[in-house]
Amino acid sequence: KLEGVVADPATYRNCFRDVATDWYAAPVCYAKEQGWVSGYGDETFRPAQQVNRAEALTMIVAARSYQTPTPSADLFLDVRRSDWFAPFVGAALTHGLIAPGGHLNPGELLSRGEVSEYLYRALTQDPQLSGQTPAGPAQPATPSSPTQPAAPAPPAGALILPPASGGALSAVWAQEGGTKVPQEVLLARTDPAKTRNSVWNGEQVSLFGGRNEVVNFALMLESADSTANNLSVVFNELAGPNGARISTTSTADLFNWTQRDIELFHVGYLPIKGLSGFCCAKYDERHIPEDLQRPYDPANGIGTGGWTDRPYHDLSYPDIAAPLEVKTPFSIKRGQSQEIWVDIYIPKDLPAGRYTGSISVMQSGSTIAQLPIEVEVKNFTLPDTPSSKTMVVISDANINTRFLGESYPSAPDLVAASEDIINEFFKLAHRHKISLIGAESTRFDRPLDDWIPRLSGALFTALNGYRGPGEGVGNNVYSIGTYSSWVWKGQGEEVMQQKADAWESWFQANAPSVERFLYLIDESDDYALIDKWARWIENSPGPGKNLLSFATVWIGDAMESMPHLDIAASTLGIVETQPAQQAADYLTGRSDKRLYMYNGSRPAQGSFQMEDDGVALRELAWGQYKKNVDRWFYWESTYYNNYQAGAGNTDLFHTAHTFGGDARFDPSLGRTGANYSNGDGVLFYPGTDTVFPQDSLGLDGPLASLRIKFWRRGIQDVDYLTLAKAKDPVRTAEIVNRIVPKVLWEYGVDDPSDPTWKRTPISWSTDPDVWEQARAELAALIAGE
Repeated sequence: KLEGVVADPATYRNCFRDVATDWYAAPVCYAKEQGWVSGYGDETFRPAQQVNRAEALTMIVAARSYQTPTPSADLFLDVRRSDWFAPFVGAALTHGLIAPGGHLNPGELLSRGEVSEYLYRALTQDPQLSGQTPAGPAQPATPSSPTQPAAPAPPAGALILPPASGGALSAVWAQEGGTKVPQEVLLARTDPAKTRNSVWNGEQVSLFGGRNEVVNFALMLESADSTANNLSVVFNELAGPNGARISTTSTADLFNWTQRDIELFHVGYLPIKGLSGFCCAKYDERHIPEDLQRPYDPANGIGTGGWTDRPYHDLSYPDIAAPLEVKTPFSIKRGQSQEIWVDIYIPKDLPAGRYTGSISVMQSGSTIAQLPIEVEVKNFTLPDTPSSKTMVVISDANINTRFLGESYPSAPDLVAASEDIINEFFKLAHRHKISLIGAESTRFDRPLDDWIPRLSGALFTALNGYRGPGEGVGNNVYSIGTYSSWVWKGQGEEVMQQKADAWESWFQANAPSVERFLYLIDESDDYALIDKWARWIENSPGPGKNLLSFATVWIGDAMESMPHLDIAASTLGIVETQPAQQAADYLTGRSDKRLYMYNGSRPAQGSFQMEDDGVALRELAWGQYKKNVDRWFYWESTYYNNYQAGAGNTDLFHTAHTFGGDARFDPSLGRTGANYSNGDGVLFYPGTDTVFPQDSLGLDGPLASLRIKFWRRGIQDVDYLTLAKAKDPVRTAEIVNRIVPKVLWEYGVDDPSDPTWKRTPISWSTDPDVWEQARAELAALIAGE
């Protein structure tokens, strides 16, 4: 109708698998022929599915045959120049279909009225159709007011501090936390539009969350022109309805959370000198984290230039979250920024409503900036047991080396100190909804005594200084003989079954809800041996037959060659879609099987590498939910000794390179070597470091990485998805497919004869605001708003 064309229903039909001879078939098929719509990769059009703003604008722009050059810069705070729809949004701006401003909300679903308004603008602003002169982007026409002026510009992003303020800081602003700003980058000075975002409107920090959730934001401090000394930040209370409070009380014990619902962290930075081997394939720049991409051909991702053409090359990335108490007062050097991370735990007994307070930036005891904060507590509660299950390895020996100076202490006082310190790792992980596993001795056919409170939940109670998600709930997984460290290999089937009986009997009596398994072997291709061991356990005449067997193998090989294996844990790069989906269906469709995935690499999923985008681990949890992965496994979190490269103990507070060799400088990749990777294997930093004592903070527990906080955000998102699905499964699925259109094996391959590569951008947005908008939609579904 827009073109004045009437498509012949007899000609235009059966153009998609789900568009046959329906009433809308003729216009849809005509639109496909003209190239206005292309449908989805599975040859469907999904005519009943609602359209979002980006999709609607794309169809209208294509129908009008507007030119769609790639934008030279980001168009809105939530429309990056690299987004697939950015050229169409740019054309819509040029032709006055939309007005410029702060946010476009490209993923927002539109009503018929909004789509009609866009169509009206396309019609009335096309000289050939209406005889009018295009109004231009600043004055988009509307049915009610064809000359309506553009909306006023949003408030400035950063709070700019003039010299008259009495402080040396040049700017203060806030963000959700998912934007990684290197220490050397001053966005308020160089790109102020990027300081506006979903939690900061230039005047106030605005957050929302459910009960039993940790919400967060990052306070960004910039010192452009001079060094700022003697700085501190204060934020300790939010006041809500009827005298309710979210607060924190200063205590000497920074690992006692019973009175620490608000936590502030001084963020430490590490320089990225080269691209991680495990983050992504390098043949397509679109696989590489966005801020480290060279200029590339958008048709195939082939890049040009070298290491110094990567925008954030050699810059210092934020990752180490040290309690602010041990870093106050602090300084910011001239030309640098400093991130202060803020966690706010919303207690389970808190009434819903709005909670307000402020965060103050001080210099030499005087307030130089104060930002209002508002947290809207929604009327729902996240579960104590996360819907997104995880397991992460820690090494007692590596922890003991850093904290105590001995890998395997034997003196009674050091043994007791070791247990206390490692318990703090468990508490910190639990606070982030992460479950830990270790490589404890298997000689006693039961967990060691220090594991009992971890499994029962007694460790995670106020008596032991714990408050937060999962209070009183135990670590939900236990690995027997992690990395195949069990000691009865070679002793035959009867001994295997005796051991399985003993372990399973203990768990049934003492921790029946904990998922437990025997870690048979790691990354082995001896499938016959794996299946034999699994069969021995399965054939046990006693309770041992219920003990699960585990191995890290490709899920397709597990289906075809290891029918007795219970848990197949796979890592994933590029694979063919159909075989992988078939294997996943095999594992998820049977009650006696489990599907685990481990580690991560783009584009299949976000990675754990330090230079990956801030949303990477948030995406990983969404992908886990979408493909029904039972548990996500990360290989290590305390890999403090790079022994696999022969490099010895890592100087964790000065180098980002934690894994693999550092053999040479590559003109494109920067520093590189065999499996060279940044932050790999390190999610916790030691609060005490006897190996590099000059950096030791003297704390009897670990420091979290920002990456584990990003992962927690994704894990909590999955709790939202689970609660929302119970209310409206169709709408929830639509949100999932919009936010993560392709994950894991859904990308497929470009060449089935060589199924190891795929030229493609990642499917998800790297803008945290897009993810926050989705979380807001899920919250509305859950709360019935």
